[in-house]
This record gives sequence, structure tokens and C-alpha cells, in this order.
Amino acid sequence: MRYSSQARSCARLARGASITALIAAGALAGAGSAFAQTATTTPEPTTAQADGTDPTDPTANEDVDIVVTGFRASLENAVAEKKNRDQVVESISAEDIGKLPDASIAESIARLPGLTSQRVSGRSNSISIRGFAPDFSTTLLNGREQTSTGDNRAVEYDQYPAEIMSQVVVYKTGQANLVGQGLSGTVDLRTVRPLEYGRQAISIGARGTYADLGKLNAGSRDKGYRVSGTYIDQFADDTIGIALSANYLDEPYQIQEFNAWGYAGFNGQGVIGGSKSYVTSTRLKRLGLSGTLQYKPVDNLTVTVDGFYSDFNDDQLKRGIELPLGYGQDFNQADKPNGVKLTGTTANSDGFVTSGTFGNVEGVVRNDAFERKAKLYAFGYNMAWRGDDGWNATLDASYSRTDREEIILESYAGTGYGQNVGAKDTIAFTSGKTGTRFSPTLNYSDPNLILLTDPLGWGNTNLQAGYFNDRKVQDRIAQYRFEVEKELDGFFGAVKAGLNYTDRDKSLAPAEALLALSGGLRSLRIPDQYVKEPTSLDYLGLGPMLSYDPRDLLAGGVYQLNPNTSPDVPAKAFRIEEDLMTMYVQADIHQDVGSSVLTGNVGVQAVATEQKSSGLIAANQVLSPVTRGADYWDLMPSLNLSLRMPGDWVIRAGAARQVQRPRLDDMRVALGFGYNPQEGLITGGGGNPSLRPIRSNSFDLTLEKYFGRAGYIAAQGFYKDLKSYVYNQTLPFDYFAFPTPTGTPAGTPTLGRVDRPINGEGGSIYGVELAATLPLNTFVSFLDGFGLTGGGSWTKTQIKPDPNSPPENIPGYSKWVVNGTAYFEKWGFSARGSARYRSTFVGELSGFGGNRQRRRALDETIIDAQIGYEFPKGTTLEGLSLFVQGQNLTDERFATVDPAYDLAVIDYQSYGRRFLAGASFRF
Repeated sequence: MRYSSQARSCARLARGASITALIAAGALAGAGSAFAQTATTTPEPTTAQADGTDPTDPTANEDVDIVVTGFRASLENAVAEKKNRDQVVESISAEDIGKLPDASIAESIARLPGLTSQRVSGRSNSISIRGFAPDFSTTLLNGREQTSTGDNRAVEYDQYPAEIMSQVVVYKTGQANLVGQGLSGTVDLRTVRPLEYGRQAISIGARGTYADLGKLNAGSRDKGYRVSGTYIDQFADDTIGIALSANYLDEPYQIQEFNAWGYAGFNGQGVIGGSKSYVTSTRLKRLGLSGTLQYKPVDNLTVTVDGFYSDFNDDQLKRGIELPLGYGQDFNQADKPNGVKLTGTTANSDGFVTSGTFGNVEGVVRNDAFERKAKLYAFGYNMAWRGDDGWNATLDASYSRTDREEIILESYAGTGYGQNVGAKDTIAFTSGKTGTRFSPTLNYSDPNLILLTDPLGWGNTNLQAGYFNDRKVQDRIAQYRFEVEKELDGFFGAVKAGLNYTDRDKSLAPAEALLALSGGLRSLRIPDQYVKEPTSLDYLGLGPMLSYDPRDLLAGGVYQLNPNTSPDVPAKAFRIEEDLMTMYVQADIHQDVGSSVLTGNVGVQAVATEQKSSGLIAANQVLSPVTRGADYWDLMPSLNLSLRMPGDWVIRAGAARQVQRPRLDDMRVALGFGYNPQEGLITGGGGNPSLRPIRSNSFDLTLEKYFGRAGYIAAQGFYKDLKSYVYNQTLPFDYFAFPTPTGTPAGTPTLGRVDRPINGEGGSIYGVELAATLPLNTFVSFLDGFGLTGGGSWTKTQIKPDPNSPPENIPGYSKWVVNGTAYFEKWGFSARGSARYRSTFVGELSGFGGNRQRRRALDETIIDAQIGYEFPKGTTLEGLSLFVQGQNLTDERFATVDPAYDLAVIDYQSYGRRFLAGASFRF
């Protein structure tokens, strides 16, 4: 990245010039802002400091010719982005074409101050901002709202290849012309704009990946690869620009997992109730394509057309043994000789059983398959007019669509059909900080002992040798926007007004079936041609287990699908339709205040919402379609002020009304229900199509000190006063009018329980964030090339889980989040080490049928490192870069616990270390 006094002069002149002059100044400084392009429909940086220099610095006219590249250039672009904005923002810029600082977008974002991520299957794919769950933020692509591959609004970031992104900007405060903003923040993913980039670039890259846990399942892999390519060019005297990017990924992920059903009571003490632990092997494939075409027929008009396509395939095999223990049949009942028995126990002072022996255990050998396929399409058209008379206008239209299918295939095997039929096991155990280890007496890898069957009679009168769940999700967003702006002289530098219409339609269609053995068989020895190499469960002490792929058995006719005709299955389906009309007006502020400059904006956004939910509800034992919804308005004023003082000091203040629309599944009209065998009653859950958004009055105050273009230190405080919230309320419910769920024993009362979301009073969440990027040569010249970047945040929540309970942690909330990176970059050599820490939080995991489950996760610290070398100009290998990267170097676990006991571990997942080596070449 190159700076010159000419660029800085143009930046200062732009403060009072027309937008045309600003564009000209940007062109002169183009080499210094290669990737810091402005999205077509998101707020632009203030023109007070177009290149990040201090307008009050008397040395700004000195001639300087400095070249900064790689990670340092990425940091300098991020510093300039933060400095020039009137909102509180954090950002990431690409080090080079197709090269964000990390291998995934989520990992890069999670290193920003006040942000963190939750790992799923060993990958960071969801982001929490300022202590809120991912559902409280929104994600844009080039300033436009995007569909999601999940059941709700939150975007899963592993859908987007890091190689096609040039910049990520996280808006922490509201602004009137920021459409689609979230309550906790708004993440804007940006692809390169070829005319703004201003020169030709061709880059190709490849990397290999190694998972050090090895091949945990037969047929799985421990090595993978990723390839990418980017082409950017301009034609016809720089009036036409094109950018094309492609990325293909084929990588493995391996997991060793302990999972407890929960913890049962035993003589006033707690003991493991059961175990459902797996080794999981994932093969992730993804094709990502991105293209942008720009046309500038005259200096005042720019037309941009862009598109993005992602084809995502997540294939998992999960193998393990399910053990009913403290929650097993007739546990420790003296008059039930066939029930599960517990003897020889040892307990700690906490009243928790740490060791013992279970007898009469009937284990279920599980071979499960999980397939998730998703295709994401995003297209946009933008036409921007910048008039010589100060009138500007923007027209933008976009379309985003996601088609997802998720198939979960469970299969069961055991020693006999039903309870008390086959051989039973005697299992010794020890429970500790990493879960429970077992010492069985049966050989679970013996194909003559372990048969395909329904070992515990879960199907009651129906043979259930497994279960099949096919969930199809479709999500569509069409968005249209028009904005007009008039530049002014005086306190208000510009006034803009806009209108945006967003149409969203999301649906879920489930299909479920019992997996049965063909020919009406109750049990079957697995045909030899389907038997695979045994899977080792030595990390649990269970030894080897019988392994097969249930998809092969289904395709080969060993299994058949018997549709689950229970009406509670179609009742899970939903369709949500939303129509939002957003109107806004905003005035931009620019005023000299003595030797300082005051910039900012004030405005208001009004949103008219019409929402509808379609689904099935029951009346008189019959399911009937119904559509219900609501209409309402939200008025959201906002104010952002930045006082830019001599000495590179900036004080920012922000106040805004912010809203976050409810989770989509919370808005479903249908009611899902079923028989709960543990409680002996019918329980259900449903949505509320009349839910209103969560609303907050939000305030921010920051103090920032910059060190030229290269570094800064900032203290940021925020307070969110939630005027409303969405609670899940549990109520008694009579299911008399509803069809009886499958598996409900005769005589079960119809009076049960239902969980439904409601609107109620909110609470507050507030905190302090400290952030810094510090090249150490700013303080000590001989440390040139060394630097630090990172931040820490402390957050306090006063939000109640329901109106009648005391405040407690909300999903995604960590009291402490700290991250930091130490780096060295000079002479073509680069090295950096990074650490991310988050304190305990409530995480969301996927349960049976894809339903979400909330559990208390323990704190975690993740360590990554990378070294690389870029061959210098003038050498034979000029343009070639090499790197080696290690992820999760300490093999940090993901663990959740039952707070009743210190050692009551629910989940303990080990992902292992990942090592990557790769190269890129820029022509």
C-alpha cells in the first residue's frame, strides 16, 4: 500500500468539494485503498479524512513514500476504516487478492473487539456480537440482506468462501440509511469492485489440510484441499471492469464426542443417567463463485451487476454406543430384577458419583448418517448517479435464495429385539472433568452378537430399527431500494432520503419415517458385504464397535422406510412471509469546531411490517391449514457524532433505536407435540405469529487515539436498554382436541404442557470494550515489523429469561471476551500467533430432528499460528507466497455442563489440531 503527499492533499480538499472531486481524490490515492471499497448500499465513510490522515496535523504536507503490504496493510486498511467512519465499526481487509487473514470468515470476524464465535463440528460458523446470540445480528452481502442456510435468520459463515471477500465491516451502532441492521450489530461482507480497484490482477492459490485426530471412521479422510482463483481487469479506458472469483473446498473434520443424557438421582446423589457418545467424521465440500461487472459510460454514472453462488455439501458419519444407565429401565428398583443396577459406587463431597458399576445394561449400537446440502444464490444490480450539481441518486435491486435439504438417518443395533431379550452388559465407569469412561464386558464389534434390530423397543408396536428425518428449507429475499441525496454547504454537508422494500419468504417442510427391516424381520445379522472396519471408541474405554453405513443398507433393500403418519410431523412445518417497507431520511454533519472537526449524522428510519405464518393446527382430532399474522410500525431515530481533534484523537457518541425481528421458528403458527416418556405426559411447543421485534434504546461512547495510519487505541462503552424481549413461556395445555401422538400409552391424560414464545418486558445489557492495533516501531524504532492487535470486552446482562424470573445469561452471552494477535512482517517473511478467549456462555446445539438445545458451555481459549514468506520483486519467484498455519494448537475442547454438579459434563467434544500448508501466486 503506497501513500504520498498528493493523496493527503486530495483528501483534505475533498472536505469541501463535490462528490466528483472526492472520486478523483480517491483515484489518486487508489493504491492506498485497494480493498477499502465502499459497498453500494451501506453508509460511506466520512470525507473528513479520506486516507486516514489527521486533518489537523501540520506535518501532513511532507512527502512520504512508504510501501506496506500483507497483514500490516490489512491492519492499516482496518484502522483507516474505523477512523473514517462516524459509526462505531470494526473491520477486516484482505491482505491481498483472495486472502483474508484467516482461513474462514468467521475466524477472522471472531478476532474483532467485542465479537466471538461458537464452534460447530470444529468450525466457527456463527458470530456473537456484544454478548448477544447470532440471531440478534444481521449479515449483508455488499450491503444487501441475505438468506440463511439455517432454520432462522442468522447466517452460517462457512457458506461464504474467505477467498472471494475483500473486506468485512461490522457496524455496532445504528444509522438511518443502514437498511436491514441488527440489534447487536450488522456484518457487511464485501466483494471487490473492479473499477475502484483500478488495475489488473490475476491470482491463484491452493492449500492442503491435515486433521491430526486421523481417520476416526472407516471411509473417512484426514487430509483435504482448497483451490481458488481470482481475475480482475478494466477495459475501454477504464469504463468497464470485471472481477471473477472461484473457490472449491474439500476438507475433513473429525470429532471425538462424549455426551450424557443427563444425571439421575441415586440415594440423594447424582449419577450419569446415560450416554450417547460418537466419533464423527465430516467431509465438507463447497463450490463458491463470485462475479462483478461494472460499467461507467460517463463520469457521473456507474452501473454494477454482481452475483454469488455457493454449492455446499456437509456429509457426516456418526458412530457410537448409546447406554441407558441411571435413566435406564427400572433403575435400581429392588422388585425389578431385570432393571439396571448400580453397585460399588464412590462419590465426592459434592454428592456426585464418580465411579461404580452398572449391571443389566442394554446398549444400542448407533451408525448414523447426516447429509446437509445447500445452494445459495445472490444477485444484485446497482445504478449510482453522482451529479455535478450536488444531486446524487442510487437505485439498487437484489435477490437472494437458499435451497437446503437436511437428511438425518439413524440406525440401531443390539443384542436382541426389545428389552430383556438379548445379552446384557456389566459396565464399570469413572466420571470426571472430561466426561465418563467405561469398561464393558461385551464385544460391541462382534457381528454375531450385534444385530440390526430395535434393541429397546422404541417403536412400541412398530419395529423401529432406526429413524429417518428429511427437512427441506427454502428461503427467499427480494429487495428494492432507491435513495436520493443533495450535497449542501454548512453544518449539514448532505441530506439523503430513501425507500426500501424487502419481501422475504421462508418455509420448512419435514418428512419423517421409521426405519424398519425389510420383510417384517425383527432382527437381522448384518450382511457381510456391508460390514466395515470396526470403529475405535477407545477414548471412551468402550473398545471397537460394529460399523456400517446405513445409507448403503437402505439403498440395498435391507431397510425400508415406513412413513411416520403421526399428525405431529406435518405440524412442524411452517411458512413465514414478511413484507417490510422502510423509509428513511438522514442529514450528514460536517462542521469545523475550532481546531477540531465535528462529523456525523442524524436521521430516522420508519419500518412498516406485515408478517404472516402458515401451517397446521388441530381441532377435533383433525389438522387444518391456517394463516395468521400481524401488522405494525417501528420508528427508529439515530444520532452519530465524531469529534476529530488535534493529535489524532476522536471522540464518538451514538444513540439509536434498534430492533431485531423474532426468530423465524418462533413465529410459526403450527404446534408440534408428542409423548414425553420421561415425564409420562404430552408436551409440545409452537410459535407465535403475532410476535413483535425485540426493541432497544442503544447508546455508545468511545474514545480513540490514532497513531497516523498504522495504529490506534480505543475505549468503547455501550448500553442497550431493551424495551421488549421474546420469552418462552411454559403453560398447561389440554391436547384433547388434538390427534394422539404416536407411541402414547393408553390412559395418558390429555392435559399436558406447551412452550410458546411471548413478548414481554426486556432488561439491559451493557459493557466496555478495549481495542488496539499497535505497530511497535511507533514506540521503539528497532522493533520495526513487530506489532500487536486485539481487544477485550466485559459485558453485563440484566435480561430475564421470563418475566417472573431473575436476570440470567442469554444465549451467546460471555461476560469476558479477549483476543489478540502478535505479529512480525518484514523482508517478505511473516509470522503471527493468535489467541481467542471467551468465558462461559449458553450455547445452542442441534438435537434430535434438528431441534435446538441450549446448554451451559465452559470457557475456552483457542490458539492459532501462521508463518509465511513472499518472494520479493525482481526475483525469479516474484509473486509467489507460501504459508503454513496451525489451528487449535492446544486441542481446546468444547464442553457443556449440568450446573447441578461440578463434574456433571453433558458434552465434551475434541476437534484435534488442524494444519494447513499452501501457496498463492499473483501474476
